[in-house]
Amino acid sequence: MNTFKHRHKPEKPPYHYTMCGLDDIYLAGGYDEKETDYGSGVIIHHMDDLHRAIGLYLATSKKDLNGKEIRFLRHQMDVTQAELGDVLRVSDQTIARWEKGETAIGGPEDLLLRAIYVGHLVKNVDVRRLGDDLRKVDAERAEKLFFAPTDNGWEFAKAA
Repeated sequence: MNTFKHRHKPEKPPYHYTMCGLDDIYLAGGYDEKETDYGSGVIIHHMDDLHRAIGLYLATSKKDLNGKEIRFLRHQMDVTQAELGDVLRVSDQTIARWEKGETAIGGPEDLLLRAIYVGHLVKNVDVRRLGDDLRKVDAERAEKLFFAPTDNGWEFAKAA
């Protein structure tokens, strides 16, 4: 049996928590095993808090995100592949390829995904609204952008 370090002495063996979609999550407590009419089951205490802790760990770790971890973070933000793609400036098919492990996420997109997740978690950033705002900027963007000097330095003046 694998050993692990934790500040609390476990009352029972670690539970391999695969229901979150990740392969390497083990719970050192915070769950109860229960027999039901349908067989044995597990009750996870404070599952939303657990998922936030997992997401925050993934978003702040130095390890490269794999496809399942990208999917986990996206699901925690409750956005579609297309909505996340809008914010990261990639297609929904690119998000799907990352999540399937067919291609690796690029460095800038990885960093932005982590920042968006932390913003969502800590500041309640609405990822859908962020995508909508970016689409508006794209729609308003013109071929010629004018900047003018002001007392506070150069500023955007108008688009033509």
